[in-house]
Amino acid sequence: MTTITLHTKIRAPIDTVFDLSRSIDLHVKSVPKTKERAISGKTKGLLGPDETVTWQGKHFGLSLKHTSKMVSFEKPFQFTDLMVKGHFTYFVHQHLFKKTDEGILMTDILKYRVPFGWIGRWFDRLFLKKHMLQFLTQRNRTIKREAERSSLSEEIQYLESITY
Repeated sequence: MTTITLHTKIRAPIDTVFDLSRSIDLHVKSVPKTKERAISGKTKGLLGPDETVTWQGKHFGLSLKHTSKMVSFEKPFQFTDLMVKGHFTYFVHQHLFKKTDEGILMTDILKYRVPFGWIGRWFDRLFLKKHMLQFLTQRNRTIKREAERSSLSEEIQYLESITY
């Protein structure tokens, strides 16, 4: 089993970060290199409890499909999606959100197992784990950028509304 843990600090309200993290539309925007798109289940908006989404994207030159279901949901602190159909033998992605003095600490914990025995494990060590880390990092950079832009915009609107 492979585990990837990624921490991202974001200066924005926790509800904003939580919602952007489950936004299907932002996910599509965040990973243009793989041409990800939602093709069935929930295909737009915010993924919610017990909902599924099937993604199709290009990874390692192959068009692959992956269906996930949101199996745990506690707004705005955590949600977990579990692969119900795809190319892994096991795949679960936990999304955790914690308020800190600097803003929000968003933590991704991705656990997966690959098929094909030692060949799959070899492929994971040489290529897949790095690919998955880059994929999550790119996604999180987009979430951070959008959340902080949104937060700054709200702050500017508030300051402009103050009359002296």
